[in-house]
Amino acid sequence: MRGESEVPSSDDGFTIPVAERVKRLPPYLFGKINKLKYQKRVAGVDVIDLGMGNPTDPPDPLIVEKMSEALSDPRNHRYSVANGIANLRKEVTSRYWKKYGVRLDPDSEVVTCIGSKEGFSHMCLALMGPGDTAIVPSPSFPVHVYAVMLAAGNVIELDVRQPDQFLSNIAYTCEHLYPKPKVVVVNFPHNPSATVIEQDFYVELVRLARKYSFMVISDFAYADICFDGYKAPSFLATPGATEVGVEFTTMSKGFSMAGWRIGFCSGNSEMVRALSTIKGYYDYGLFQPVQIAAIVAMRHCEAAVDSIAAEYQMRRDVFCDGLERLGWEIDRPKAGMFVWAKIPEPWAQMGSIDFAMKLLDEGGVAVSPGRGFGEDGEGYLRMAIVENSQRLRQAVKQIGKVMKSEEITADK
Repeated sequence: MRGESEVPSSDDGFTIPVAERVKRLPPYLFGKINKLKYQKRVAGVDVIDLGMGNPTDPPDPLIVEKMSEALSDPRNHRYSVANGIANLRKEVTSRYWKKYGVRLDPDSEVVTCIGSKEGFSHMCLALMGPGDTAIVPSPSFPVHVYAVMLAAGNVIELDVRQPDQFLSNIAYTCEHLYPKPKVVVVNFPHNPSATVIEQDFYVELVRLARKYSFMVISDFAYADICFDGYKAPSFLATPGATEVGVEFTTMSKGFSMAGWRIGFCSGNSEMVRALSTIKGYYDYGLFQPVQIAAIVAMRHCEAAVDSIAAEYQMRRDVFCDGLERLGWEIDRPKAGMFVWAKIPEPWAQMGSIDFAMKLLDEGGVAVSPGRGFGEDGEGYLRMAIVENSQRLRQAVKQIGKVMKSEEITADK
């Protein structure tokens, strides 16, 4: 009997034994939903897709114009450098200084990544190996778990929704686990739960990192999307942070450049050097016109970032208002692109995957089931506020119809 990871290459029974690291990966929990979403669209159904944090807004026209200009220069079509062109790395350090008061060396403390997800994954490969352990926040963004696993490391998931308790659990784990965890991953504003913290959280985290000798990787992907006056603190703004860790940022969210795949790793020079070494073997760097456009974006388009954040706040309010009218109890997020909503009774009894499938099948609304982010996510849905307000209102109506039909069925 053939295992899932053994692929036949011909009819004579020859199989391809894939690597153990691939066999360790579990079945993709979003697979059923993605398959149904595809089938719906092929059938002509207008699916309102709130399942992925994929911005629908275009970048500022100035960014696109600069990209177009850079494309016309034949020199920009050659291989680039793996760690990013110098002027781009300097612009990253300038933005860190202006926004967070953090001084960084562009030559030794910044490296350009092909999106923060690629950078995070390769950082795990640079830092971890068999027997090493990483603490990751739970509910967990999948790459935080599986990048560690692909690097042959072990994962300990700790519930992050009460940040003070999360810190206590880190300390407890370090006291009782041998060997101690090598890496602690943090992700605030958190995906998927939208949990946020203040700077004092990082002060304590740096203290623990020094005490227990673990490295910190901060995934700061949603730094630019904040609401109601809240400002997400940077890990690197904490005294001593660059001695123990790095921070990943991205232009996908605030600059609406998701498909451009550009992000950065900044902080501890040895960790940055390790990532640069890995990237030197794996890629030739990001397409240079994208890097040139990113310089213009950070230098001249900060107002557009503020405008995008304001747009997401309006969408959040429209969507949450609508769900609350349907009887959902909503914790309005202070940051990020997601509403993390507890499924109301009696629908919660279905389980998050089946309820998400029901919303897609009967209502044409795609969402992410909380179970897809680990056991701590069960009973919740993650819904991305990436569509415009009108589409979000329509999504609420269609969700309401599904819930109403279920009530009618139950009455009968």
